[in-house]
Amino acid sequence: MNDAKAPIHQSATAERSSCEEPAGPTRIPAKALLTYGALAFPLSFAGLPIYLHAPDFYAVTLAQPLASLGLVLLALRLIDAFQDPLIGSLSDRFHAHRPAVLLAGTVMLGGGFWMLFHPIASAPLTWFAVSVLICTTGFSVVTINLQTLGGLWKTSPVERTRVTGGREALGLLGLLAAAIMPTLLTQWTGQTLAFHYLTLAYLPLLAGAFFLLMVWLKSAKLSLPSATSAPESWRTLLKDRWRTTFFSLVLLSTFASAIPAVLVLFFVRDRLGAEAFTGLFLLIYFLAGTVSMPLWIRLAARFGKVRAWQLSLGLAVVTFIWAALLGRGDLAAYTVVCGLSGLALGADLALPPALLADHIDADRRQAEASRLFSLMALLSKASLAAATGLALPILGLLGYTPGSEMTPRLDWVLSLTYAALPCLLKIAALIGLLMAENTLTLPFRTDRSCTDSQTGPLRWG
Repeated sequence: MNDAKAPIHQSATAERSSCEEPAGPTRIPAKALLTYGALAFPLSFAGLPIYLHAPDFYAVTLAQPLASLGLVLLALRLIDAFQDPLIGSLSDRFHAHRPAVLLAGTVMLGGGFWMLFHPIASAPLTWFAVSVLICTTGFSVVTINLQTLGGLWKTSPVERTRVTGGREALGLLGLLAAAIMPTLLTQWTGQTLAFHYLTLAYLPLLAGAFFLLMVWLKSAKLSLPSATSAPESWRTLLKDRWRTTFFSLVLLSTFASAIPAVLVLFFVRDRLGAEAFTGLFLLIYFLAGTVSMPLWIRLAARFGKVRAWQLSLGLAVVTFIWAALLGRGDLAAYTVVCGLSGLALGADLALPPALLADHIDADRRQAEASRLFSLMALLSKASLAAATGLALPILGLLGYTPGSEMTPRLDWVLSLTYAALPCLLKIAALIGLLMAENTLTLPFRTDRSCTDSQTGPLRWG
């Protein structure tokens, strides 16, 4: 049928912030935030089954060596990280066909997820590698384009924080669901059937969230690049002082957060002696991040996003440093640390993307929006890889072996690496953000002509 290639008719407009009146303070309805951000739930849900449960599933059910699975995952993580800029570039190039790009990414994510937990017994390791590659590529395509759409949503700077905050809150809820459901299903049916049922539940959830996003696209007002605007090269794009400063601070802050993310299981087991409570600690941490979103939205509206980000970095240091002083049996104190430090998580997730969206609008970078958001995704993955590649070897050189008997010296080595080192890095990020406040809040100047803009629909094909 010819209707299959008909364009999605939207009121998307390619307005330029310095050429027309800025967007008014109209409050975005909660329904619009939900229909846009719903896809973040299944996106975040997929992460834990792919990276945490799937290796165990293949090791236990199919007797695959953990070392081989680990090497495959390491290689795939490298591919996953460094393909993000390519995905961003292609998404910008085919921005007029973003619905089709999102559909392709969603199909890859859902198909790869099904394949992952329905392996071929004759070649399980190869099947594992192909399934994870398809999954993670689809995940990256959808994530980058979903964030780009949020960044291009034509609204006021205050509302942009609500856009990112609502999306990231839904993502945290998806993460929490993924942490609970596999365990419950495994206890009920056993591992093989548990992940079969999990995929049966996941696919319609993913399809429903994608449908909601397409419904949102029909009426969303987006700032789109014109068909004639030529995107700049990566080298030229990254020469800009604002972007260099912003992405440097994002990298430093993200790296600081990645270290405890890598070491939390070791700290809880070997320092606190509370391995059985690990799930509870993580639940409290992520719930605190979810419920803190409205707080950071209000603080950003009152004091500005940069000041709110500064406040969150200070809060992260003040609340998390106490973990370095905890020892075996300090469960109640660590629970408080998880809850209070989790409050800062909401700002880490919501404020930097909203700041970048402000920059894209003010500096007329709609033609490079996907590339800029893909760079944020790359920095996040690179931070996690760097934390894994540095923190664990450093601890090993200092004599720490996971699961072994701890000495007073090793207790302090683990505590300082887990808590004190990230706090020092957060302090460095805070100092950098204070020094760069004028840079990040200065008006943007550009010689791009207002005639670059146009009004046009996004198309399927």
